[in-house]
Amino acid sequence: MDFGFTTAAYVVAAVLFILSLGGLSGQESAKRAVWYGISAMGLAVFATLIGPGSGLWLLSLVLIGAGGAIGYMLASKVEMTQMPELVAGMHALVGLAAVLVGFNAHIELGRVLAMDEGARKTLEGFAALLAKKDSVEINILRVEVFLGVFIGAVTFTGSVIAYGKLSGKVSSAATKLPGGHMLNIAAAAVSLICLFIYLGSGGFLPLLVMTLAALFIGYHLIMGIGGADMPVVVSMLNSYSGWAAAAIGFSLGNDLLIVIGALVGSSGAILSYIMCKAMNRSFVSVILGGFGGTKGPAMEVEGEQVAIDAEGVASALDEADSIIIIPGYGMAVAQAQANVAELTRRLRAKGKTVRFAIHPVAGRLPGHMNVLLAEAKVPYDIVMEMDEINEDFPETDVAIVIGSNDIVNPAAQEDPNSPIAGMPVLECWKAKQVFVSKRGQGTGYSGIENPLFFKENTRMFYGDAKQSLGSLLNLID
Repeated sequence: MDFGFTTAAYVVAAVLFILSLGGLSGQESAKRAVWYGISAMGLAVFATLIGPGSGLWLLSLVLIGAGGAIGYMLASKVEMTQMPELVAGMHALVGLAAVLVGFNAHIELGRVLAMDEGARKTLEGFAALLAKKDSVEINILRVEVFLGVFIGAVTFTGSVIAYGKLSGKVSSAATKLPGGHMLNIAAAAVSLICLFIYLGSGGFLPLLVMTLAALFIGYHLIMGIGGADMPVVVSMLNSYSGWAAAAIGFSLGNDLLIVIGALVGSSGAILSYIMCKAMNRSFVSVILGGFGGTKGPAMEVEGEQVAIDAEGVASALDEADSIIIIPGYGMAVAQAQANVAELTRRLRAKGKTVRFAIHPVAGRLPGHMNVLLAEAKVPYDIVMEMDEINEDFPETDVAIVIGSNDIVNPAAQEDPNSPIAGMPVLECWKAKQVFVSKRGQGTGYSGIENPLFFKENTRMFYGDAKQSLGSLLNLID
């Protein structure tokens, strides 16, 4: 099979990937966009398998089948609450793949350069591309391999730590080793020195030393980022994985890998920047492992949390005309979205205005709450973003917070020493009444106390969200 078919297939796949990325920007087009992506990936894999340099069919099919089976089994067992850590896990695999492909490219380059000119002319596929390189192009190729391995190694360990923090296996608190950022700077300096040695010698040792330094950078960077910034971290690692793929695409001479890697890398970077802006975070600070921080102790929270039962909430909802529901990660954990949707349907049937307020980082993953609500058949037109609905809280009769904490924390505005100081939040405490559905009196994912729970117009609706809302539904016809 010649390059013509493969190139044409790659062009079609690239267009489908672009359509997929564009479709994900809207809830109604997201399902179609996913199918575009699936079709594009299938076409890309098929074109690569039958393209120039193809071979080892049986091994390729066995590996594809095994990987597909493992992926299916893992994904089918993953709850929506586990989607953030699943995404982090996928990023780790992309990073590891970039490292291994980079190592293979280094080995292949050494093998080709060791051949005589006659033997090089008989090569096909990737090896043939290597055989045509002159000394300048060989150094360019080594830079591409080096960058691909470096970014891949950072992505791998960074994603593993992100998975651990999101799944609760690693503390969500920002943690640094003694020496802090100087250790990251030293590891980066070692990597840069290794680059020059690698260009001069072409040996494997500097590539290996750089890989170890990059693995440490990925680990230490993400360990230094606190739980409140983890949604940005997931998006940032997505960007890293894209750039790693693009760099390896240059090494392999694979145009589609370059295009798709650039798409993923740029879109992930843009999303990370948007999320940092939404959280009033410095993009550079976050990606460098949390430079900066608070300058003093957080304010003491005074008062007590006042509980309310289902009858009290039902009575307030019966008298209310306007209601805003704020979903969070706790709703996903309790799998309460179906009860939330039914509550919404019943309240709207009574002629009440019900809307949802979605914070950009609600649920530890961009769009996490939107997906949950869409899955529960909540109408898209009543699901509002923070900027669209925040100014409406003062005219709202009842705000219902379900499993949210940091995104409704007034300390972001009232306490300059709070770890989330300056972060835009949903100002639900400005509503006439606030009901917070929460399991207990503990803090949220970032470990920050929330003054909202102690305000005079707030009542705590304790218990598992699914069960609490179930009991509330029994009181609302």
